[in-house]
Amino acid sequence: MNGEDEHSSDSPRGAPIDFDRLDTIRERFVADDRFTRIENQPAFAPERLVCVYDVRLYPERVRAARLDVVWFENDDFSLHYHEDHETGEFDHRWDRHPSDHNTRDHVHPGPDAPTPGDDTTHPADWRDVLSEVVSEIEDRQRAFWRS
Repeated sequence: MNGEDEHSSDSPRGAPIDFDRLDTIRERFVADDRFTRIENQPAFAPERLVCVYDVRLYPERVRAARLDVVWFENDDFSLHYHEDHETGEFDHRWDRHPSDHNTRDHVHPGPDAPTPGDDTTHPADWRDVLSEVVSEIEDRQRAFWRS
């Protein structure tokens, strides 16, 4: 992925991680068959929820896929979708945070999630944000089988 990950443990304005929101998202996703594993605050990224997709949703050339979720108490977020392929990677990121390179709401599109990204508008409600992101990922998954 080009650029740097703008979120380490705090948003650029210093908002703390919303661990309650991450717990709620984990509770929703843990019962979802499309995920084989949900890692809450893994050691390598304690501010994230890592949602690993079932590889059966993908052709063999896609070896792994995941959605990393970071949410802040001020409703800033970063949702990073990543695929590992036989011949490379695919990255796409949906962000809401203050930025020198884009408006607060923006997307870093695949395949390489470049910075700067594309300005956009994300829904105000976090549930709608997740719904749109998961829907976009599902569209990508279906497209593999159409080609």
